Amino acid sequence: MFSVVNCITTQHNIWLVLVAALVCVSGSWAVLRLFSRGRSVNGAEAVGWQFLAATAAGASIWSTHFIAIIAYHAGTPVTFDPVLTIISLLIAMAGSFCGLMVAGMIRTSWSPAVGGALVGLSIAIMHYTGMLAYVAQGTVDWDMRFLIASIFLAVTITSAAIQIASRDYSAASKIISVGLLTLAIVSLHFTGMTAFKLTPIFIDDSYSNPAALQAMALAIALLSVIIVGAVAASYLIDNQNRVRSVSELEHMALNDVLTGLANRACFNDRLAAQIELVNNGGAKFALVAIDLDRFKEINDIKGHSAGDEALKILAQRMRDANDGTMFIARTGGDEFSIIAPVASRGELREALLRLRAEIIRPFMLDGFHASVGASFGACIFPDDAQERETLINNTDLALYRAKSEIGEKICFFDKKMDDTVRNKRQLAIDLRHALENNQLEVYYQVQTLVSDSSVIGYEALLRWQHPQRGFIPPVEFIPLAEESGLILQLGEWVLRAACSQCSSLGMNIRVAVNLSPVQFLHPNLPGLVADVLTDTGLRAENLELELTESAIIQDKERTLLQLQQIRKLGVTIALDDFGTGYSSLDTLRAFPFDKIKLDRSFMGEIESSKSARAIIRAVLALGRSLEIPVLAEGIETCDQLAILHAEGCESAQGYLFGRPAPFADILSGHKDDPRAQALPSVQKEMSGNKERAMTAAAPPVHCLA
Repeated sequence: MFSVVNCITTQHNIWLVLVAALVCVSGSWAVLRLFSRGRSVNGAEAVGWQFLAATAAGASIWSTHFIAIIAYHAGTPVTFDPVLTIISLLIAMAGSFCGLMVAGMIRTSWSPAVGGALVGLSIAIMHYTGMLAYVAQGTVDWDMRFLIASIFLAVTITSAAIQIASRDYSAASKIISVGLLTLAIVSLHFTGMTAFKLTPIFIDDSYSNPAALQAMALAIALLSVIIVGAVAASYLIDNQNRVRSVSELEHMALNDVLTGLANRACFNDRLAAQIELVNNGGAKFALVAIDLDRFKEINDIKGHSAGDEALKILAQRMRDANDGTMFIARTGGDEFSIIAPVASRGELREALLRLRAEIIRPFMLDGFHASVGASFGACIFPDDAQERETLINNTDLALYRAKSEIGEKICFFDKKMDDTVRNKRQLAIDLRHALENNQLEVYYQVQTLVSDSSVIGYEALLRWQHPQRGFIPPVEFIPLAEESGLILQLGEWVLRAACSQCSSLGMNIRVAVNLSPVQFLHPNLPGLVADVLTDTGLRAENLELELTESAIIQDKERTLLQLQQIRKLGVTIALDDFGTGYSSLDTLRAFPFDKIKLDRSFMGEIESSKSARAIIRAVLALGRSLEIPVLAEGIETCDQLAILHAEGCESAQGYLFGRPAPFADILSGHKDDPRAQALPSVQKEMSGNKERAMTAAAPPVHCLA
């Protein structure tokens, strides 16, 4: 060790030694950074990075060697063999490339150490090839102890440097690996120079120009710095591009591409952090859900591109209206969520009112004025909820109430009011489960001729026996189906079940099935009816579809077109609940209905009210003048039936003729004679018996509306 230090201090120009050390350190840093980058990728890209690393390694190793050689005081004229000098550079680059490829491309625990050893061996071969290129006037002897030691140091220390660089990317490991590689190069050179013994012999008058050699050393150093710098620059540029790409990917991952607001993933992270902050003593906050009203109209009328543009405008308005305290995110198509601090409910309401005013303000879109509504539901943590899921659910309940109420569009969670909403939502979930698990059943109510009470058909009525709650009236669950979007599936199920069961009777019996107004939003309702008739085998003339006038009013042109297409199939169309609601004569003029159903509400007063009887008489006269049969609903007494008979009503249905019954009861009644349901007791009383038929204690149950 003392001999090596003595060699450095007494036989070398210390300034050039420092230059060599600087080149060595900078080159080692570049080599190991490029090597690590190459290990992080695969294929041709990995080969490219290892090639750059080998280029930097060869340049820095070779430059360190020749600058240090020039720094050596030979005491005799020296020169360099150009061929061997170039060969030594190629050896450094090629050997480093082979070693780094082994260390970087072979994914085993031992490959970095073996690859590092190959790099160290190439350093040693380069050094001694370079020494052969060193031509001096004198005799050269080698101390084999130091020569072997230099090779050993180069191989082992370089192996350790590459091993550390390949396994750990911490700052400490980077410093250690750079230091070890620098030590390997320096220890090889100066231990090898200690083994080098030159005895001067002056053969001619030639001499070495120290100034020229120093200039050459500096030129080599500058060239090395340029090469290493160029290689390092490529690494830095790539690293910056990677950082930028990662930043862009993070932004894309956490922000909505369309609006630039935070997306659902980012919102969930923020919400979790905010809850944790409150649990650790932070101030309470409010979770606010926003749902845009009438936004679907923009998409339907102007297309999705216009809808996207509208969302951009509204998102920018939200940003402009935000005072910096709200965290706003787009969490769905036209749904937004806010996390906001809460000083008081009043202050929060005022802030939300200002925000809503900006949202609903009209804006220009593709040359026309557009506007949307906005419903807000808010829940305060931890006042109204102590857990994340409860907070979200309660916020949704408040939003649901805001959407359902006409006047109030900003609703805070209220336990008493929102428990009702929660029960409705749970019932909607149960209804979907009932549909999926065949828990629903179709009942049938008989329709008869008034003249002799003979059966002319049945009306299909949907019934739901809830496993826990018992019987759920249709008037309760049908609106839920319409609100939840389940009505299309529910309506199709009833239609198929009724057609299939009545077809199985094998008799000329008509079945009437109600259509909800929402069902006319079906993209191809006539096609659905045709498919059901084909699949079930029911004759088209045995199917009657009933609809209320409200179904026509919503989209008159489209609905009437669908009814015409359905009628072409041979299916009859009945106008239900006539006498209530609109009861527009224009509707009867616009479409030739096959039947008018007189609403049950008139039957309760037909025996005592002259006005009720006058309305019934007018409807019956209207039916006769338009040649449309009239069926009266809700008949519960024989007196009611007698009055209808006297007024010329053709057909009727109600509890007087039978309660709605399961299909099995209907099937048993038709085993022998389809007229078995003609109710002879009613016929007997019609002929003079004054005794009234038993009326049902329960109120009439509405069918699928």
